Amino acid sequence: MYRTCALIMCALAGATLNPAPAHALPATASEARLSHITVKSVGHGSPIVLIPGLASPAAVFDGLAAKFGPGHRLIFVQVNGFAGSAPAAAPLDNLLPSAVDELAGWLAANHVEKPAVIGHSMGGLMTLMLAKRHPAAAGKLMIIDALPFYGMLFGPSATPDAVRPIVEQMRAGLVSGTSPAQVPPHMSNTDAGKAKILAWLKTSDPKTVGEALVEDATTDVRPDLNAIPQPVTVLYAVPSPENKAMIDGLYGAAYKSLAGAKLVGVDGSEHFIMLDQPDAFAAAVADFLK
Repeated sequence: MYRTCALIMCALAGATLNPAPAHALPATASEARLSHITVKSVGHGSPIVLIPGLASPAAVFDGLAAKFGPGHRLIFVQVNGFAGSAPAAAPLDNLLPSAVDELAGWLAANHVEKPAVIGHSMGGLMTLMLAKRHPAAAGKLMIIDALPFYGMLFGPSATPDAVRPIVEQMRAGLVSGTSPAQVPPHMSNTDAGKAKILAWLKTSDPKTVGEALVEDATTDVRPDLNAIPQPVTVLYAVPSPENKAMIDGLYGAAYKSLAGAKLVGVDGSEHFIMLDQPDAFAAAVADFLK
């Protein structure tokens, strides 16, 4: 579940940087590194924007690309400094709004109109921000295992101000590197998935992830939901039948003001649904794209 952003910080706090190898781009691909994000466009056809979550690379959507690449223009977005990429030279303040604005600018400059936008975890929050800040930049939206306010996990009365000291402490531990790197609980239920996540964690820039964590945790877009006109599908993980009712209730409450939102639980999955249940994930995306 989305609650695991906090647990990611424990694993990142002691991570060391190991540069990741660059991937060769297909002949139909182009890549642009902006101040806070890198955008890679692959293929032709109906556009789909893919935004990964905290400390995650665009490669988290590789399985999806293999299934939906033909007939679609896939636009991969990655925050600079995540998963082996070089961190931004620009100041990190207002990282998420700046990244969203850069993406909207890139879409406009490249004449990408009303793309489907799919965002995982922090990328889901960025997807909602894009729809609110730049309504013309996004078509239908899919939010994957993300809440419109992280603080809901601390209780119904939580506020951004109340959550901030907690995540600022996490940021301090992350930047100082005082904790051993490990895969937090609730990330994935497969060994292969955990291995990928650990590699991404180890190669992320702590300062970038620390800033993203604080902004992610203290941004509350619930008041903006009723102003989002696009169709929205919310896909969320249901690890076991025992916690299904609780998770269904949490997401129902979170998105109650988003008229017409389609809520879809994915059984037998932890936070990285695309790694744990790739077939169910692909089927949900196919239904979303219809």
